[in-house]
Formats: sequence, C-alpha cells, structure tokens
Amino acid sequence: MHKILGYMRRAIQEFDLIANGDRIAVGVSGGKDSVVMLKGLVMLQRFIGIDYTVVAITLDSRFNGEKGNYEPIAELCKELGVEYVLVDTHIGEIVFDVRKEPNPCSLCARMRRGALHDAAKEAGCNKIALGHNYNDVIETFVMNLTIEGRLGCFAPKSYLSRKDLTMIRPLVFAPERDIRSAANRNNLPIVKSKCPADGVTSRQKVKEELAMRDKQDRGFSDRLFGALRKSGLDGWGYKDKTD
Repeated sequence: MHKILGYMRRAIQEFDLIANGDRIAVGVSGGKDSVVMLKGLVMLQRFIGIDYTVVAITLDSRFNGEKGNYEPIAELCKELGVEYVLVDTHIGEIVFDVRKEPNPCSLCARMRRGALHDAAKEAGCNKIALGHNYNDVIETFVMNLTIEGRLGCFAPKSYLSRKDLTMIRPLVFAPERDIRSAANRNNLPIVKSKCPADGVTSRQKVKEELAMRDKQDRGFSDRLFGALRKSGLDGWGYKDKTD
C-alpha cells in the first residue's frame, strides 16, 4: 500500500481534498478501486495530520433482480473500525428490466449518484470519496473529446450546492495496475460486479484502444494526462500555477 498512500497523499495535498472535521462517505462498490481507497483513507488517518472520519457506503443495485453479497466488505469495515452502511436499491431492475435501456450506463450512473448523495447526507457526511483512478481520468478525457466533441473531464474535487456535498477523488494519481497490485498483495476482498453491461461499455472500448496505443507509443496516456493538467480544465491545474 506504500505507493497507493503516496498517490493519495499527493492528490489530497495538491487539490485540498480533505480538511479537519470532514466526515467522508466512501462509495464502496466492492471493486478494487473503492476497496483500496477505503483502506488507504483509513491508513492515512494515522499520519497525514488531518482529523477526519470515514464512513463506508455500498449501494446494492440488485442486478438481475438478486441481492448482492457484501459480507466480505462488511467484514473488512469491521477490521478497519469503519462504520458500514449498505443501502438496498432497485436500480438494476429499473434500468434493465423496467426501462430496458439500450444504453444503460448513463441512467444507472445518475440513479446511483442520487442514491449515494442521499445516503451520505443521511449518514451526516459532508464529503463523498469516489474511486476514480489515473486511467479513469484519461479515459474520460478521451471519451469526452471523441464521443461528445468537447474538452473536459470530471474534477478531482467538486462542490454540489444542491446537496451541500463535496465530491473528492483521492485516487486520481494512482494507475490501475498499482491499485490491482495493492488489492492482491493485501488480500482485500473484491465483490465482482453483476451488471449485465460490465465489460461491454464504450469506456471498455476506449480502455482497450488506449492500452494498444500505449504499447505502440510509450507514454501516450501520460502525455494526455499532462495536457489535461497544463490546460487547467475542470480544476486540474497545478496548485502553484500563476497567471
């Protein structure tokens, strides 16, 4: 976890993600990113010099009409001494069975965001931590450019005035390969997604295309990330940059 803690500490300091007194809702889907982020935030409490509290929140979307098994996540939270909230929803049924969405990801994401925001407020949290990693940043930047025809990305930190919540992404400097390694080395429990669209999305296609381009042109993704930071778009500018 040493490398992951370094990435997270850098993001927290560069983007002012966490402050004293924060109560942070960690969105734990059960995937490697969210589980590693949860453990990392708990470990950082010991030495980062910021007094904050962590609450883990999982949304059970009931994909295929079945409840998910999140006992491994509940056990991890118990080991870490973290409050755990499991929210039962019917998002999967609504998106796939009722609405029968041909492009389900957008609606599913909106519904999950809304449910997570409500759960965070109910738990008394003022911030929500999401597990988007370094690769997610680059993929989103490319998807916005090539699919939507615009320059932009999600922000490392953003304030939702309607809900009075701040979204933070502590893993934005952490490459997916390092997160996967940390999860394996620390024997962290991973709950595989039962989403019917998992692995067949536009994001997966972009991920594969970027991986191929990086093999052909070493450092391609890193240069894209550097361009995003230099542009200063959506809060990605350097902290010490002056006009």
